[in-house]
Amino acid sequence: HKMMRLVTLGLASGGYLNFMGNEFGHPEWIDFPRAENGWSCQHARRQWNLVDDTNLKYHGLNLFDRDMIHAATTCGFLQDMPVKRCDNDGDQVLAFTRGNCLFVFNFNPTRSFQDYEIACPPGEYRMVLNSDDPRYHGFGNIASDTHFFTYPRDGKHWVKLYLPCRTALVLGNVSFQHLF
Repeated sequence: HKMMRLVTLGLASGGYLNFMGNEFGHPEWIDFPRAENGWSCQHARRQWNLVDDTNLKYHGLNLFDRDMIHAATTCGFLQDMPVKRCDNDGDQVLAFTRGNCLFVFNFNPTRSFQDYEIACPPGEYRMVLNSDDPRYHGFGNIASDTHFFTYPRDGKHWVKLYLPCRTALVLGNVSFQHLF
């Protein structure tokens, strides 16, 4: 869920819309009062308090959304800027740059990758957003304070990353630190 929200936001140009059914207040379904359900209001309510329970995934998802929107605002994801794709379809990894940020998504449901190489602009990168962070009810397989350095090879610059399965990362180029 976090990955789909982030890829939608990362590829958006000028706006981001969260559709009904993705918000945090209704864990089952929305069923407005109508003749077929006897005009019942039982499932027409939203339970906004679920987000406050730290034992539920809604809490971590809400924190992720908050930090994702903050990162988008601070780094300017929603500005009209080009997206440059830099991934390998065979691995189910999607990577692209947008502005001064590198977005990396490992959609593979079973494979994690060590030392996964991605071509990107040169520099030092730091974590802006990590879907695997324990704050967001992730497993914490990647330390959020890790810095990543590019290296030249074959006329390009590359960065090596550990990509746990079903994880999304946003890395910011430290040379543009004022954005973070």
